[in-house]
Amino acid sequence: MNTKYIDLINQTFYFPQDEFKLEDKTLHFHDIDLMQLVEDYGTPLKFTYLPQISNNIGRAKDWFAKAIKKHKYKGKYHYCYCTKSSHFKHVLNEALKNDVHIETSSAFDIDIVEKLKEEGKINNKTYVISNGFKRAQYITNIARLINNGHKNCIPIIDNYEEIDLLSQEIKGKFNIGIRIASEEEPKFEFYTSRLGIGYKNILPFYRNQIKDNKKVKLKMLHFFINTGIRDNAYYWNEFSKCLKVYANLKRICPSLDSLNIGGGFPIKNSLAFDFDYEYMVDEIINQIQEFCEQEEVEVPNIFTEFGSFTVGESGGAIYEVLYQKQQNDREKWNMINSSFITTLPDTWAINKRFVMLPINRWYDTYERVLLGGLTCDSDDYYNSEQHMNAIYLPKYNKEKPLYLGFFNTGAYQETIGGFGGLQHCLIPSPKHILIDKDENGKLTTRIFAEQQKSEDLLDILGYNDTSES
Repeated sequence: MNTKYIDLINQTFYFPQDEFKLEDKTLHFHDIDLMQLVEDYGTPLKFTYLPQISNNIGRAKDWFAKAIKKHKYKGKYHYCYCTKSSHFKHVLNEALKNDVHIETSSAFDIDIVEKLKEEGKINNKTYVISNGFKRAQYITNIARLINNGHKNCIPIIDNYEEIDLLSQEIKGKFNIGIRIASEEEPKFEFYTSRLGIGYKNILPFYRNQIKDNKKVKLKMLHFFINTGIRDNAYYWNEFSKCLKVYANLKRICPSLDSLNIGGGFPIKNSLAFDFDYEYMVDEIINQIQEFCEQEEVEVPNIFTEFGSFTVGESGGAIYEVLYQKQQNDREKWNMINSSFITTLPDTWAINKRFVMLPINRWYDTYERVLLGGLTCDSDDYYNSEQHMNAIYLPKYNKEKPLYLGFFNTGAYQETIGGFGGLQHCLIPSPKHILIDKDENGKLTTRIFAEQQKSEDLLDILGYNDTSES
């Protein structure tokens, strides 16, 4: 009878997969010996496998290059990294090895751009696409960047006042884009995105504020929907509406030469994940090409702003099962040595799924369990709502430690969780390891951040401030 965990996986999924395999009966991720990582650094542990960032950028560039060649598309393709997915320097350094551009979303992003310029990582030819609702400091920082010679900084206009605000601080002419306020998916609680300007208002906005404004040149139309790039009727319907706006705007605005289709490529969230990226890219290029030929307008240059796709699949977290609690006849709770709320907040906030697999004991029998975090919050758990289905793991045995890995966690979790700051119930942030390859292809590791200590949290809370004692 097939009762071992390895049997369950083999019966349920295709395994091994490109990034996952077993060696010496333990799980390896991109050839990283995860049990060795546990033995060297302990748990809880977070890690970033930097080469995967470059791998995914290369994949996307190849898909667009193939589609452009296949359809004899005359526009160019530009890959932008969406910095809000992960602002860390090691992430930007890796991404920028691949001739990419940058998308920003707030004032301090511009400070990061300026730091990268000082270090020679980017230059004035690098596109900086500045999205988001722009408060005073963001406007000032964008203006400073452009005034200092970065003409390829393109602020994307989000509301009717931003052109005037930018014009007051930017010296000379500057380029802009307009973000389309797309219609949201029917299941949403609201109809239209709060970001950007509505479809029907874009042409009047251009005529009233941009057409005769000698200081401003419209270069880009920006399109993004919250659900991301999906092969469904909703996505293609919104994309078609976007192309109609582009064609109508292009006829009266010769300077418009770029279409930004935003981000939204999904990342692998289970061993059963199946998404045909190459088909989607091919169909996007094909639809733009056919529509522009039909409307007799020039095809645009294509920009994308992949964030989660760029960095998400580089990240992972490893926990140890501390104890098992049988709370009733059916529910067994495996308690991990950290918290889902603090280390993987998207599992708690939006029921986001990640790939979850045990690191060891694959040849032991298995059981159905729930996973619980250490905080005293009833929402600190991971179960079938977040997972693709019920969670099965090797049977708990207090004499045989069990380690769990959560994979493709590299986007948003650190910033949403408040990296280096206070954590719910004062659960400390785990140690964070960076994994890279040297010039010979050998894996290297280094500690990026140690696990938080009580002194770190007491400092933030003011208990180590002797001035008030």
